[in-house]
Amino acid sequence: MASDFKRVLGRWDIFTLSFGAMIGWSWVVLTGEWINTAGTLGAILAFLIGGAVVAFVGLTYSELTSAMPKVGGEHIFSYKALGVHASFFCTWGIVLGYVSVCAFEAVALPVVVENLFSLSSGTILWHINDNPIYLDWVLIGAVGSVLIGIANYFGVKTAALVQSLFTAMIVLAGVMLIAGSFAIDAPSDSNPIVWNTDGISVELLAVLVMTPFMFVGFDVIPQAAEEINLPFRQIGKVLIWSVLLAILWYTLIIFAVGSVLNSAELEQETLAPAVAMQKIYGGAWAKNLLIFAGLAGIITSWNSFFVGATRAIFAMGHSGMLPKKFGKLHSRYNSPVLAIVLVTFTSVLATFFGKEIMGWLVNAGGLGIVISWSMVALSFLVLRKRAVNMPRPFKVSMGKLVGGAAFILSIGLIFLYLPGNSSSLNGIEWAIVAGWFIFGMLAYGLSLRKYGSKSMKQKMDAHLNEE
Repeated sequence: MASDFKRVLGRWDIFTLSFGAMIGWSWVVLTGEWINTAGTLGAILAFLIGGAVVAFVGLTYSELTSAMPKVGGEHIFSYKALGVHASFFCTWGIVLGYVSVCAFEAVALPVVVENLFSLSSGTILWHINDNPIYLDWVLIGAVGSVLIGIANYFGVKTAALVQSLFTAMIVLAGVMLIAGSFAIDAPSDSNPIVWNTDGISVELLAVLVMTPFMFVGFDVIPQAAEEINLPFRQIGKVLIWSVLLAILWYTLIIFAVGSVLNSAELEQETLAPAVAMQKIYGGAWAKNLLIFAGLAGIITSWNSFFVGATRAIFAMGHSGMLPKKFGKLHSRYNSPVLAIVLVTFTSVLATFFGKEIMGWLVNAGGLGIVISWSMVALSFLVLRKRAVNMPRPFKVSMGKLVGGAAFILSIGLIFLYLPGNSSSLNGIEWAIVAGWFIFGMLAYGLSLRKYGSKSMKQKMDAHLNEE
């Protein structure tokens, strides 16, 4: 049974979906925290290490996407190599990551608006950990969630157009910040280019554990593979280039902010890159420009992961791992309507928890992401052995070495989230992960009972064999 998606996305469309997702809003609000935690060099090292992991994983994705350009990405790769049950866990893990980003952006939106326009405190709905949840903040996040859902309802091409415009805004502001940081003298009391303790382990790991959430986004490309109008080899090339450019982006942004602001400024300011921009150019307009870029970053990241989440959910519905209504497309716009409704709902729900939930989402979603990455790397290795003759338009050199490195490094990242490490998840974050997988297993169990694993295999095999 064909999925009925239309190939409407070009090279620039998929590049901005991927790169725009990886450089969204988080760097605007978190760069100061990264530098305060590990110093400028420590933060850069953390992102280089995290980027190396992502680069290896990205290479496996590039080859597998070119070989199996089907909607769902991880869903298809893990099924082909590891079977139905593994496919469910791999896909459900990445959906946790994608939905977490969408929810994060819904909560971040009023934070940006607050820095551009003074919001009245308004009505307090309740408190979470002594932090008030304001009605107007909830409304801004909820309206933003609905608007993103509407944009995606009208089809992926509309979403891609929005993505292109806002990615260009982010790049412009980021290039101004980076270039400007080289043009002024660093203050004598600027944050030193060292990590902040006698050793690097605790501080560097605290930043490193956040990098999967920052780099996730390249894997949106395989989710939308059936909507891409490019030679399959080119899809793999665009994916890996977007990863390499994102690594460069983060390291240069950290260097720029760390070389412009002193330690006191980094500790006091919530939006350190915006303050650095104002310091470089000497006007509030520069700060506001970068905050507007942050707003654009929210849109690009939110939009990309909305596409990724809804396509992954669609793929699971299409194969019968979730209720089959999730595998239906709109008759006119070819959009997965029920998946769009589900992701919109979860984004709106997150706004009721306020800023407190942002850290929880970064860490809980990050674990789901690296679980999925490790299973894709394993799938890459298995298929290199079992499916030697499978056409691979984009074939990675030294495949066993690359796949092995991607798998080992992904497992290493998973270890950082586990109890006993300084970077491990807290109780609330474990509750989010556990609740997500329990909910998923219940839905999967009902689907197994209703449709059966044999039917799922037949659906998946038929999809893989479609031209």
